[in-house]
Amino acid sequence: MNAHEAARAYTEHSIENAPPVKITRLLYEGALRFVDRALLCDPADPRSQYAHWVGRADAIVVELRCALDHDVGGAASRDLERLYLWCEDCCARATNERDAKHLHEARKVLATLLDGWRQIELQSNAGSRAS
Repeated sequence: MNAHEAARAYTEHSIENAPPVKITRLLYEGALRFVDRALLCDPADPRSQYAHWVGRADAIVVELRCALDHDVGGAASRDLERLYLWCEDCCARATNERDAKHLHEARKVLATLLDGWRQIELQSNAGSRAS
């Protein structure tokens, strides 16, 4: 096994065994990374990777929305669903209109949600260390 394969195996193992809150945080970070990559592209240039990166970010938001459990999450879950749907709409408009302003709007929401999940993760980690 070469170093690249070993690193990939370690990463896969780390993700497969990660607590749900960490996986959620990683998904938000990935969505934001893809939004940022799209923002570096020229949306008006059909040869740019703009639509590709918007699509990757949108796919993560769709997965986050589909993973919601309204029976467990209640009102918070329904609120998150509305935010995810809004971000999905921003991604669709950003792609269809080839206008990055919609991505900036979605990015603000995703960054705010990421901050919240980071706080939850910190509290979760502090609670598990105290036990």
